[in-house]
Amino acid sequence: MRKILLIEDDPETADYVARGLRELGHTVDIARDGAEGLFFATEESGYALLIVDRMLPRLDGLAIVKTMRDAGLKTPVLFLTTMGGIDDRVEGLEAGGDDYLTKPFAFAELAARVQALARRPPLQSEATILQVADLTMDIVKRRVWRGNQAIELQPREFRLLEYLMRHAGEVVTRTMLLEHVWDFHFEPRTSVVETHISRLRAKIDRGFETPLLHTVRGAGYSIHAAA
Repeated sequence: MRKILLIEDDPETADYVARGLRELGHTVDIARDGAEGLFFATEESGYALLIVDRMLPRLDGLAIVKTMRDAGLKTPVLFLTTMGGIDDRVEGLEAGGDDYLTKPFAFAELAARVQALARRPPLQSEATILQVADLTMDIVKRRVWRGNQAIELQPREFRLLEYLMRHAGEVVTRTMLLEHVWDFHFEPRTSVVETHISRLRAKIDRGFETPLLHTVRGAGYSIHAAA
């Protein structure tokens, strides 16, 4: 049984989803607008998962998730929305969402995605301080610095760097990044990885004598100090 927060302003959809999840044994709280949803998400404890509509009164779903991630909250988020274009999906996942399901939807698929997200092991069980050469990341405080210089990262850039640093010295492929940073299990046909790698490289390497983020031609990327 999981404790789930559903942020959905359409009463019919909210009641339908909540009833189905409760029948599966979950505990479901419902927030009817974005401001209320953000309050529950940040002030209440114990949620295993958030299901968030994107188009909400008072505060939209993207803003909710961005605020959560900026505050260091890692609760998995499933966007449930009518905005189903590829750009909408990319935008939602870049904001910090973990999965994306469009309306209309089959409840069986929703239930399966809920189970998959809720089964993920908590990040707290992993190392919370990552170090590669003079580059340091504090997962809990959401801080990154190189030497004595603080580095400001957007939420998706932070997730990208975290994944690379957890696999320091290894070659990480584009497909691995799409799956683990963006939760894409398909080819999005965008340059989202390349764009973010370029931005991240500019932030962590530009102005420093030794580059850490390397492109491995024909394979992917690797973060490590020069041998």
